[in-house]
Amino acid sequence: MAEGRITRGTTGVNRLRRMDRWLAAQPALRRASDPLIVDLGYGAAHWTSLELLERLRRVRPDARVVGIEIDPERVRAAAAFAREGLSFRLGGFEVPLDGDVRPAIIRAANVLRQYDEAEVPAAWALLRSRLQPGGLLLEGTCSEVGRVASWVALDPSGPVSLTLALHLASLDELGGPSVVAERLPKALIHRNVPGEPVHALLRDLDAQWARQAPLSTFSPRQRFIAAVRGLREAGWPVLDGPSRWRLGELTVPWSAVAPLP
Repeated sequence: MAEGRITRGTTGVNRLRRMDRWLAAQPALRRASDPLIVDLGYGAAHWTSLELLERLRRVRPDARVVGIEIDPERVRAAAAFAREGLSFRLGGFEVPLDGDVRPAIIRAANVLRQYDEAEVPAAWALLRSRLQPGGLLLEGTCSEVGRVASWVALDPSGPVSLTLALHLASLDELGGPSVVAERLPKALIHRNVPGEPVHALLRDLDAQWARQAPLSTFSPRQRFIAAVRGLREAGWPVLDGPSRWRLGELTVPWSAVAPLP
């Protein structure tokens, strides 16, 4: 029996491009002996699974993607678009695969957003238990057109990091980096209140973005790089470096933003 429940299934072409780009750079993909990827809860259409396959095959030509959905009608509709390396099947958080096969990566985008916060730990634990050793779970959410996104990366032992990913040219129009508060993963979205670490991160990121406003003359990219560098200098344990920051990404260890007890 599939674990989970049917959600809205909203999807769209190119919506998950920021997540795909980040996954393509991860060691879990590059080092996997079996580069099998699961697109969990791909929604009402097959687009995100197909795009995931195409983007990851630029790094691993032998990558395979299995789209898993809990709605039988969505699986039947997607089956018409199966191709070499891309298949679809019915299931949920139990991630049903053939035999003892385990995925190198599971992407669960915009799935837990429609659950309660209290349901997150059990879903994370079940998904992590399905990973290969050294595997990666990406669980997060994004805006309808994918300009604003965030996700938690988890390995088989637990959560590792939080990534914010933003379309930099739109940031001033959207109100600054803290617009991502509306698209935080379910484990954090209700924790964006004073006293919680994630609230402090977004507050400080907005302050650095405002401080670096003169650099917008050059580009929003240069402004964001300077803002993230300012965060690091202020004591935030920012991961990665300018090559990721210039893409509008900011990653910090999970320990820096984990909800307070």
